[in-house]
Amino acid sequence: MVVQAEIRENKKRPELPVILITGGAGFIGSCFVDLLINKSKTVVVLDKLTYAGNLENLEVAWDNSNFVFVKGDIGDTELVSQLLKEYSPQRIVNFAAETHVDRSISDPADFIQTNIVSLEKFLRTVTEYFLNQSEEFQEDFRFLHVSTDEVYGSLGSKDKPFTEESPYAPNSPYSASKASGDFLVRAYYKTYRLPAIITHCSNNYGPRQYPEKLIPLMTLHALSGKSLPVYGNGLNIRDWIHVEDHSQAILDILQKGRIGQRYNIGADNEKTNLEIVTAICRILDKLQPRKDNKSYLEQLRFVEDRAGHDFRYAIDSSKLQEETGWFPKHSFEKGLEETIRWYIENQS
Repeated sequence: MVVQAEIRENKKRPELPVILITGGAGFIGSCFVDLLINKSKTVVVLDKLTYAGNLENLEVAWDNSNFVFVKGDIGDTELVSQLLKEYSPQRIVNFAAETHVDRSISDPADFIQTNIVSLEKFLRTVTEYFLNQSEEFQEDFRFLHVSTDEVYGSLGSKDKPFTEESPYAPNSPYSASKASGDFLVRAYYKTYRLPAIITHCSNNYGPRQYPEKLIPLMTLHALSGKSLPVYGNGLNIRDWIHVEDHSQAILDILQKGRIGQRYNIGADNEKTNLEIVTAICRILDKLQPRKDNKSYLEQLRFVEDRAGHDFRYAIDSSKLQEETGWFPKHSFEKGLEETIRWYIENQS
């Protein structure tokens, strides 16, 4: 599906309640859009369509009468003001961000601009909109900011998982920019009464993820006969969650979460990078064997470790589960195989 229009909307005007989703053409944002469309919510997506944003990710929603797409930047105060005035959203979910650690190491400036400068402009515009609404509207309004577990820094092998009380200790330009954004959201909640909530999620996986991330990168490298580069000794640990479980958690937090709170989202599913790559190879050996019948593991190569590489992330989601009743539904083994099957069938 190729769409050229800068602004696209259906002839039928959306009815309240309206949810504005920034970064909704990305991997996680588009999954959240799919979840809302299936629940007959009215959805307005604002996305700059950088390298990680893809209109094909919105194919499910595109022809729905409750869907509106606008190409633009959250830092464009004039455009954002126009959208807020025209559609009067009662819920705003901010996915818009630069997210890849390696990119932040080679070029931190884009991360500072998007995750801090543009976010502050967006917060200022949204706050002005919020303060000009009726008391009844303000009571129902929610702003949810999607952050990351990486703001907490790194854990040792025997440390307890991150909780919402864990101190911030970012170790990369990416995580530092996200931490700064979190503090801005908190400041707008404390200073201007913006009804904000912040979420911190662990590593996501699933269909449609941009190929620079670990699982699609290794899958597509393997299928194309390239080497599978693993940082250091491959023993760095991440907590993995299916993108659909993450999306459901965000919806539950929007409906049941408390204003001014932070919620950790994880699946209690810790794996080393080497375990992930090995699992990918084993699944590919079964689903699409190499022509020489050798294992894809033959393509694995260890490379120099990344600068400032956090050793381990682990998430304690007990607060989220206790307050909303959410829990992850996808098993990692089945979810990973389904994900890899999707990449096999959608290599283009």
